[in-house]
Amino acid sequence: MFDRRQFLQFATATAGLAAAGFSGPALAQQALKAGAPVPFSFDALKKRARDMAGSRYVAPPRPSPEILDQIDYDAHGKIKFKTDLALWANGPSEFPVTFFHLGRFFQKPVRMHVVDKGQAREIVYDSDYFDMPVDSPARKLPANSGFAGFRFQEARNGKLDWRKNDWVAFLGASYFRAIGELYQYGLSARGLAVDVAVHGKNEEFPDFTHVYFETPQPGSDTVTVYALLDGPSVAGAYRFVMQRAAAVIMDIDSAVFLRKDVARLGFAPLTSMYWYSETTKPTAIDWRPEIHDSDGLAMWTGSGERIWRPLNNPPRIITSTFSDENPKGFGLLQRDRNFDHYLDGVYYDRRPSLWIQPEGSWGKGSIQLVEIPTDDEIHDNIVAMWVPDEPAKAGQAFEFRFRMHWSAEEPYPTHLARVVATRFGNGGQAGTARPKGVRKFMVEFLGEPLTRLASGVYPKPVLTASRGEFSNILTEAVPDNVPGHWRTQFDLTAAGNEPVEMRCFLRNGDEILSETWLYQYHPTA
Repeated sequence: MFDRRQFLQFATATAGLAAAGFSGPALAQQALKAGAPVPFSFDALKKRARDMAGSRYVAPPRPSPEILDQIDYDAHGKIKFKTDLALWANGPSEFPVTFFHLGRFFQKPVRMHVVDKGQAREIVYDSDYFDMPVDSPARKLPANSGFAGFRFQEARNGKLDWRKNDWVAFLGASYFRAIGELYQYGLSARGLAVDVAVHGKNEEFPDFTHVYFETPQPGSDTVTVYALLDGPSVAGAYRFVMQRAAAVIMDIDSAVFLRKDVARLGFAPLTSMYWYSETTKPTAIDWRPEIHDSDGLAMWTGSGERIWRPLNNPPRIITSTFSDENPKGFGLLQRDRNFDHYLDGVYYDRRPSLWIQPEGSWGKGSIQLVEIPTDDEIHDNIVAMWVPDEPAKAGQAFEFRFRMHWSAEEPYPTHLARVVATRFGNGGQAGTARPKGVRKFMVEFLGEPLTRLASGVYPKPVLTASRGEFSNILTEAVPDNVPGHWRTQFDLTAAGNEPVEMRCFLRNGDEILSETWLYQYHPTA
């Protein structure tokens, strides 16, 4: 599980680096060392990845691990980039690039390059690019040790101070993040997921080992980054075309080549944190009402069905599989935007949602959701990804294209009523003796189709379960005077400890009124 707190804390500092060795605008304000120019193209990068997959994996060297171990959280926080040296601080890009320093938690160097007119030059690390204490252990690192990651800062001519605000950050293995309209970081994405929660195997975390920044035309509102991925079982080449609009939009081309067989190969993987919400909360575990970066998995299937699956903090690692063909989209969303539901100064109510929009034919496969138990908010414990039906065997190649929307809401919202809350507790009737082994569920829906119901007409819940029996089924308008806010409640009786898969949507005659609610109930939870 990725330690999200470390990332968020590191990502709030500002730093800078400038390119050197190029002609024209890219050469302005030369300040740093640069390597010799070499030809570069995305096709060449894909060929390099394919060739690497045909040879033995060699882990990237870690410069002086004994020194990096001394750069703990406190020491790392005292290392500051000299912001004036940010790549493109004076153009041509509107979005300067700053860099993260290596440290105890990020020991694998990433080689950074700037591309101009088809030629790439490596940006050579030097400790002089950073402000740091005289006695900082970072001063002992050898020359050109490399960088840990990078960020794109806000526009130089924008409303925000670009030196203090960033909108994209790549740091650690192949992890990256972006902000949405609400100006907060939250969940992560990564280049590839390899053997997540596979029994008897350790999860593999391939690294972006080389990054290439394409020099843009002046005034461009997009940035383009290429990355080389490398790991024991895989190699790959990626292109990110990123736009800083109201939301952050990324168009991603990926080519992945396998060195070894992989039991579970996940594309467009999303990683988030869910501890608890209004659905269920252990007694007195924390003073805050809810703690999560995302509260559900949304899916838009190839057949057109809209599905909402609230997240769980399960008693054990659980993988849920949702088979599909050519899905229209999926994402981990933060639907609850009410500050009073969190009361937290880190603004969980502002965390971005992340939606994956497939491009081209993805064929048959499944959206897989992995939920891992957690007892704190410092760990990412949720993974969602696309897993092709085709077995992932050594020598195979996969190419996927997709768009990422880092936003407050889904980019293509359904016209149906949405699920806005899931709650459960003891079954039976309030004020009477409660039957043992019976749980009451309360699912809230909100949306325009429910505002059009004639007076006296009640939507009908369509309920199914993998096992157990329903009783005391009731649908009613929520008594809060909010138009289109309804809830359906029901009791479930299910013996044993195995999970129960439930499904519900609202209809009026032949008209479907709501998206489909899916929920995995753990009777021992």
